[in-house]
Amino acid sequence: MFILKSAKINKYKSYTSEQTIQIESDVTTLVGKNESGKTAFLESLAKLNYFTEDDDFKFNSVHDYPRSELKKFKKSEEDVSPIVCTFLLDEETIELIKEDLGEGVLTTDTFKVSSRYSNGRGWYYLHSNEKKYLEFIISKLECSDDTSKKLLALGDVKSVIEYDYDGDENNEEFKAVVEHITTSLVNQGFDWKDNRVDAYITQKYIQPKLPRFWYFDEYHELPSRVSIDAVSNDQISGELTKQQLDTAKALFELAMINIEELNSSTDFESFIAELEATSNEITDTIFEYWSTNANLAIEFKIEHIHRGNQQPEKILDIRVKNNRHRITLPLKNRSKGFNWFFSFIVWFSRIQDDNDNNFILLLDEPGLNLHASAQGDLLRFINDLSSNYQVIYSTHSPFMVESKHLNRVRTVYDSDEGSIISDAIQEKDPDTLFPLQAALGYHIAQNLFVSKNNLLVEGPADLNYLTYMSNVLESSGREGLKDDITIVPVGGLDKVTSFISLLRGSKLNIVCLLDSFNNDKGEQRLDNLVQSKIIKSNNVRFFDEFAGENYEKADIEDMFSPEEYLKVFVHAFPEHEGIVASDLIDKNIPIIIKLNKLLKVKRFNHYKPSNSLLKMGLENDDFSEETLNNFESMFKEINKLF
Repeated sequence: MFILKSAKINKYKSYTSEQTIQIESDVTTLVGKNESGKTAFLESLAKLNYFTEDDDFKFNSVHDYPRSELKKFKKSEEDVSPIVCTFLLDEETIELIKEDLGEGVLTTDTFKVSSRYSNGRGWYYLHSNEKKYLEFIISKLECSDDTSKKLLALGDVKSVIEYDYDGDENNEEFKAVVEHITTSLVNQGFDWKDNRVDAYITQKYIQPKLPRFWYFDEYHELPSRVSIDAVSNDQISGELTKQQLDTAKALFELAMINIEELNSSTDFESFIAELEATSNEITDTIFEYWSTNANLAIEFKIEHIHRGNQQPEKILDIRVKNNRHRITLPLKNRSKGFNWFFSFIVWFSRIQDDNDNNFILLLDEPGLNLHASAQGDLLRFINDLSSNYQVIYSTHSPFMVESKHLNRVRTVYDSDEGSIISDAIQEKDPDTLFPLQAALGYHIAQNLFVSKNNLLVEGPADLNYLTYMSNVLESSGREGLKDDITIVPVGGLDKVTSFISLLRGSKLNIVCLLDSFNNDKGEQRLDNLVQSKIIKSNNVRFFDEFAGENYEKADIEDMFSPEEYLKVFVHAFPEHEGIVASDLIDKNIPIIIKLNKLLKVKRFNHYKPSNSLLKMGLENDDFSEETLNNFESMFKEINKLF
């Protein structure tokens, strides 16, 4: 199987400047805004060697050459190659060439092929070592020394076959060599004046294996109702576009149904049986990857439509049955995402069983109408396809970008110089980069929860205090927070409820440990989550439960005695060393609020004291027994909840 290594595009639609795009051996992702040039690039590849005869996938200078330069191009009469592809030869082909032509003749493992506006396909020289080939022929035909020297002196096949050997003593032997080369090599290669070995290798070994490009976009989606007459007559209409017609044909081919027989038949049971058997296979394939709804199945009906005195028209009615609700709906009335997946599998069937050809799949905005999780299923499908096919697809959805495979991404954007494709790491346009940034953000959010058990707290200060005090307790043989519990700061009390809602379907164990609510709005939102059974009421705990019986409201700082917290506070803010514990005597008010009032500020930096605690090197003896008991009883309770 040949592998596409790179593609050079130039003077094609929005691509006005020459550029070379490196292609991955498995999956390549084109990311960019609408109208950036993603579709044009996929089209140009498809037109190099489309998998079937199709006028829509042939280069046409009037339609494809950049419009702003078209007049100039026509006047110049130059021939332009809008696409030049570089392929990697497979080992099997390389070995066949060696056996046929000899060791050292093939000097490269890649080849280039182009498609021109005027003269069709163009092959590039391989620069084979023709002298090595002549050495191989000399050995094979056991030529005499004189003939061998003469052949090697001539140096290439063209010189050998054009050499006038009539006056030579060994003209018969030389003639036999020329006849052998002509018969076995020259006559079986392209009619190139020079580089005859290249011409032979290209025609015999490369052209037959040149990968075919297979293109699919949303316009290939099947309609709910297909006129069998239209399929039989290749009839394109407003109700059945060319792409839909092609997909409908693929469906009948997949079911191995002769359209002419179906069109002339009055008994449709056998045809419906074939279609349903095919549908079952397609449905099974879909539901290997379609996790959104496993209760769907495809059903087919064939109807007669009477229109006046005309012959009744036969219509294939495609419906989707929901087994849960026991209803059927036309295919078009189901989600566009499901329709896309179903049509894709039908269209893909046209090449799936073709083992004689090598295909490269070009998918234009696949799964555009799929939910984010279904796009994840589609990505899994694409990755599985890449074990047998190279896949190149375009997208502007962050859910179709795999953050662990950013090497696959090529960004596409429209500039003053036309469409530009570059490596993702080189791109600077924020709109183009948005899907990558969103994909990375989603990946980070998903992987922030590195364990199954997650303790949600408000901020990084809570993380510091809990981690430090857990270590202090464990160092003296007491119980701290279990190692398999991850402390997750969510960025504030107002964000806790949003976090819980977002993580509802993540199958994670979640417990919240929070400061007391200071407004009814946040408390109401949390109560709503409890009432909706999104989180258990017992899994939401507050520091006031563990800070001592005198606290109606408390923050994590109130788990310490006022003297202990003040010591840490002054270490962080030495300019306030004049504050003493007697200034903070009202135990019913959280110490943070008291300090704010005393300092006459709205809010001081709560994180700074927690960071100071990590640096102070305090140990078990530096904390009162009451403080240690507060934290230990809290850790015991939290551990039980997991």
